[in-house]
Amino acid sequence: MQRKFNLLLTLFSLIGGVIGFAIGEWLLAELGGKWPNLLIIGLYFGVLALSVGLSCLIAEMILPRLNGTSWRQRYVDASWKLLAPATLVMLFVVSLALEFVYELNGGGVKQVKDIAIVIDSSGSMNQNDPKNDRYEAAKKLVDKMDGDKRVAIITFNDGANIIQPFVRLSDLAARTGVKSAIDSIPSTNGGTNIGLALTETMKHITDQSQGGQGTMVILLSDGVSNVDLDSTLAEYKSRHIAVNTVGLNLVDSSGSNLLQAIASQTGGSYSNVSNAGNLSFVFQQIYDTLGDRTLVTERTGPAADSAYYSIVRIAALLIIGVALGIALGLMFDNRYLARSFGIGGAVSGLLAGLILELGLSGHEHADVLCRLTADVVLAAVITLFAWIVPIKEHYRSSGGSAHAGRNRGAGSFAGRPNDTRSKGF
Repeated sequence: MQRKFNLLLTLFSLIGGVIGFAIGEWLLAELGGKWPNLLIIGLYFGVLALSVGLSCLIAEMILPRLNGTSWRQRYVDASWKLLAPATLVMLFVVSLALEFVYELNGGGVKQVKDIAIVIDSSGSMNQNDPKNDRYEAAKKLVDKMDGDKRVAIITFNDGANIIQPFVRLSDLAARTGVKSAIDSIPSTNGGTNIGLALTETMKHITDQSQGGQGTMVILLSDGVSNVDLDSTLAEYKSRHIAVNTVGLNLVDSSGSNLLQAIASQTGGSYSNVSNAGNLSFVFQQIYDTLGDRTLVTERTGPAADSAYYSIVRIAALLIIGVALGIALGLMFDNRYLARSFGIGGAVSGLLAGLILELGLSGHEHADVLCRLTADVVLAAVITLFAWIVPIKEHYRSSGGSAHAGRNRGAGSFAGRPNDTRSKGF
């Protein structure tokens, strides 16, 4: 058993990691929202593994430090045949399964499928939103929602009215019906009772609840209201329902403070908008943080700060690292190298998982850099472990050249049927 190090292999692995990262970013940009996340993440890590494997294979062909010159002379063709099954296919299957686990609702968190839009229709809106841009923003949001979402529209002033009960936006007719309901909202009048609006909204959520899925609220107001936050928000907090608040043209700081407190206590976001024409953009921003999650993107919504999902992501990357290390060993048909790279993969996967978990922030350029760092670490650290964990050169001549050409060495996964001294896993 020897400690071995191939600097060229490490350098080529880095290059392969960068190439795989670039292709992965294209997959995220072009297929995100069009293909299921399971397939995208499976391809992301499958392509990364293929790129790293191809780079490592080329490096060992040029400078066979880990497997020995006999491997290059006799068995390189077998490594080319094993390249895609051992890297692309294996990592695709493993990462797809782990992404499936990551998307399962756990730790008390439910995926948001129901969205209640609660809109202020008090008399002051005649001055702050004379063109009714808030209703146009709501209709645009309905148009952009996914077909598996349900939406409800509630307006409030002194009282609260359910304009549109929860309905699934499964087809054009459903969306048209919701927009027609919004168009039928009467002229603004009366005062501002945010507490009543939230209470009635919760009643409707409870009445229309469907088990296993979460709810989010978007609350828009321009005024000040007296609200007993403890009692009004108690059920929102116990059911993990985020209330995202939007303040329109607030001139009284107490109104802003109230909306911020509602958002903060329920895990929602707060936005202050001075121009009603910008509401469509703000609504869309809120919708984009519904709680979608993948192993390589920021986790948003109720699961954003979940320790459960932090652990699952890090564990998933650790397993992906181990799978990548074993895949490289399979590609070279070397059980000792697979063991060494597998251990290295556990370390590199753990590091990559921590980088993603601590570094992803939702800022586009920062997240791209975070994924690049994680991919490079995942690719390169593995190759260092042939020096840390001793390996055996497994392609060795055993007697004569004819006999050696017919049999694999002791470190091969296949082994020699008549050699009871073969060692490995």
